[in-house]
Amino acid sequence: MLTIAEHLDDAPAVRTVRFDVPMTAAPGQFVMVWVPGVDEFPMSVSYVGNRFGFTYQVLGDGTKSLSRLKPFDIVGIRGPYGRGFSVKGKKLLMVAGGLGMAPIAPFVEQAIEHRSSVDLVIGAKGNANLLFERRALAAGAKVHIATDDGSRGFKGFASDLADDLLQKEEFDAVYTCGPEPMMVKVLNSALQKGLPVQASLERLMKCGIGICDSCAIDGKHVCRDGPVFGERDLQVLTDLGRAKLDLTGRKVRV
Repeated sequence: MLTIAEHLDDAPAVRTVRFDVPMTAAPGQFVMVWVPGVDEFPMSVSYVGNRFGFTYQVLGDGTKSLSRLKPFDIVGIRGPYGRGFSVKGKKLLMVAGGLGMAPIAPFVEQAIEHRSSVDLVIGAKGNANLLFERRALAAGAKVHIATDDGSRGFKGFASDLADDLLQKEEFDAVYTCGPEPMMVKVLNSALQKGLPVQASLERLMKCGIGICDSCAIDGKHVCRDGPVFGERDLQVLTDLGRAKLDLTGRKVRV
């Protein structure tokens, strides 16, 4: 049980909770967050180190209840769980769409600390929805912006801007997190160039430790085998970008 130190607004309906406690986690790992009396749900770790934190979008009843909590309120945390990103090479391309920037942001910082250079594509619906841009710039990343409405940077999808960069420049590895159709396009563009890829997937997680099967995809558990998968696994996940399990265990479209 941890006491909230800060509860911050980052973008419309996107907030970050931080704690004055350390968390040893790899970017891309997640924690299970319990709002007492309400629900427990997974959250990507968006800050690692001495003041760890997670970032979330206010959508359902659980996150609405979480959004009403203030500093000095208490939430339950267990984790971190799963597999995170790992640095592979000196010149890296990272592609984040929407809330996918939450796990990518600490990875940008970690990669640059390891003396890798980072080109980062941030995609969002519009300029107001861009997440952690200043943080990435402060870390030393070269930031490329894509917005669906053209209010900032490249007008179009982050995956299209990433493909342009892959055609023009040489990279050692590609990393991505965001909407699954976007990640599938990034994966295909990177594979055409023969590059290693790591992608962070999102699925419904009830237990977080590989027991409940709610996050299963083609025999893998996103909570335990992922959330970050390499290109070998990604190429054989037939449901990637196509289907996932809902709360009842029924397969539905992504």
